[in-house]
Amino acid sequence: MRARLVITFTLVAVTASTLVATIGFELAKTALVNRTETTSLDLVIRELSSIDFAVGKLRPGEAAPTNKELDRLAQTLSAPGRGVIIEYGDLVSVNGPMALSDVPNELYGRAKQSVVTQRRVIRNELWFIVGAGVARDNFGRPEATDLRAFVFFPMTADVNQLNALRARLFQGGIAIVLIAVVVSLLSARQVLLPVRRLSAAAQALGEGKLDTRLPVHGQDELAGLTARFNDAAAALELSVSELRSLEAMSRRFVADVSHELRTPLTAMTAVADVLSEEAGRLPEAPAQAVRLVLREIERLRELVEHLIEISRFDAGTATLNLEPVNVADAIADCLETRGWTDQVKVNASQGLTDNLDPRRFDVIVANLVGNALKHGLPPVVVNARSTENGLEVKVRDHGKGIPLEALPHVFDRFFKAGAGRSRSQGSGLGLAIARANVHLHGGTISVRTQNPGTLFTVWLPHA
Repeated sequence: MRARLVITFTLVAVTASTLVATIGFELAKTALVNRTETTSLDLVIRELSSIDFAVGKLRPGEAAPTNKELDRLAQTLSAPGRGVIIEYGDLVSVNGPMALSDVPNELYGRAKQSVVTQRRVIRNELWFIVGAGVARDNFGRPEATDLRAFVFFPMTADVNQLNALRARLFQGGIAIVLIAVVVSLLSARQVLLPVRRLSAAAQALGEGKLDTRLPVHGQDELAGLTARFNDAAAALELSVSELRSLEAMSRRFVADVSHELRTPLTAMTAVADVLSEEAGRLPEAPAQAVRLVLREIERLRELVEHLIEISRFDAGTATLNLEPVNVADAIADCLETRGWTDQVKVNASQGLTDNLDPRRFDVIVANLVGNALKHGLPPVVVNARSTENGLEVKVRDHGKGIPLEALPHVFDRFFKAGAGRSRSQGSGLGLAIARANVHLHGGTISVRTQNPGTLFTVWLPHA
């Protein structure tokens, strides 16, 4: 906006100064030229009207002008730099730098009947030529004569004055443009200062500083905009405060419920262990009911554990305890603990170590491998390698893969791709927990489809 304001001011200044300079120059040029021409013409007419020898129709006793009289007339009309040519019949008197050949033909032809003028460039200089061939009789009446007088008035001084005027106007235009640029910069700064303040305040709001307000000065449009911004910021702060309060209550509710469920779940798990031992000795129908209850208890236990873990991340209490970890051994232990060793192929160097939180790394691997085993097809492959910037772990299955429209949401809480997974054994929180643990390490996690299957890639920076 500042550039547009400066450019607009500058264009207006340039246009205005150019227009004023052009009009002023033309007016000055017209006045100067008219003054010079009028003065020159009056001089020639006055001098020709006052000649004391007969040039018109000769009367008895009158003698034709002599060369000496023509020279005297030419001398009267001459001045430094001026050219005078007097012609009467075969007599020609020249005074100054001009010759009869310099007289334009059209001017020469009309000079016998009237007083004529013309501006003409001769030898790269501008001249004002006055041609006259009219004399007056004894009664003051004009009459034709064989005498022609041509006076060349140099206009070099006028041209120099006009050039000087043009230079001054150009310098004045430059000064006006510079002043306009300075004024536009100051004006733009004055106008855009509230806008910059609004931008900074909006950025502060975006960074979470919801108590940001701006002082309101004046009663113009910018002052009204600032006032409306303050009103919007206040409303936003109130809304966000309410949302944060509701979110805190929701998190606290989830955490409290999850912790409260732990006690009955512990008892249920103990009873389930007893029931699982007795299920083999029960009739078929009660045995199936017992197995169903055992599966649902396990699913409920997993859900509660995941909710408790998620509540720690939401509350900001999740911590990272880094220590040197043998990556290959950590992956092997994760698979052995869950009974997945025979179902998963691991490609990792035995000497591969990195600084990790072993418990959280175990959760990451368990959730990714468990997701591959539940929703993909064998073989499930885990690849781990050290890169220049961090540790890279890839988990791939060879199933049907995740639909493309579901890929952006696989890490969302409680998201399950496809209707067939709505009642699956998973809680819908495993991948969300894996991503939270990866982010806690300062790393990234991504997913993309393969042909066949799905590939999850985890990158953890070297600590």
